Amino acid sequence: MAGHSQFKNIMHRKGRQDAAKSKLFGKLAREITVAAKLGMPDPAMNARLRAAIIAARAENMSKDSIERAIKKAQGSDAESYDEIRYEGYGPGGVALIVEVMTDNRNRTASDVRSTFTKHGGNLAETGAVSFMFDHVGVIEYDSKVASADQMLEAAIEAGADDVASSESGHEIYAGQESFHEVAKALEAKFGEPRKATLTWKPQNTIAVDDDKGEKLLRLIETLNEHDDVQNVYANFEVSDALVQKMSA
Repeated sequence: MAGHSQFKNIMHRKGRQDAAKSKLFGKLAREITVAAKLGMPDPAMNARLRAAIIAARAENMSKDSIERAIKKAQGSDAESYDEIRYEGYGPGGVALIVEVMTDNRNRTASDVRSTFTKHGGNLAETGAVSFMFDHVGVIEYDSKVASADQMLEAAIEAGADDVASSESGHEIYAGQESFHEVAKALEAKFGEPRKATLTWKPQNTIAVDDDKGEKLLRLIETLNEHDDVQNVYANFEVSDALVQKMSA
């Protein structure tokens, strides 16, 4: 078992606005529809769909909305989306990975490129930064579900690779091949997690000052506001004070 990970997922969202919540629900519904279209419409038989539903529930998306998104995949008029990964650098040389789901590659590529440029970054070729990340599964639980020792023991028994526990919760990491079995074993013991999905986990993080950190968080926020962007990952850490300032 590797040492406790200090990885922090810097995905900045301002969910206090109704418009932002609506946009988030749209992205969650799109992922549910695509997952159901690519596999079985039954979450018990479709790991990606189950992960998408867990993510939607975590954001309090209604059961009716989730079911509508699944049914949409079964219709002949269901939209067709391309899944694309963009890679680039932000201020201070921080590496960024942007996952999108789009029905117009040219439009999305142009928008993502201009966003990087506007915020002092630059888009790079695919593979330029992904080697600095591990593409792994992460399962998250609230801290009240178990103690750090209990979660570590359960994770080892389930076949996980790493665990990071803090006051905010437990993060259990597993390789792509074993991820779903690990998630299933932990769910049998602790119930449904608050999150279970594939993520890009940086192998190392860069500490940046508040000036660069603010620019990077603005870049990530702007990317996340784009309808086609599903996830943004970065390999930097900022002060808690800056995160609180940006979330205010």
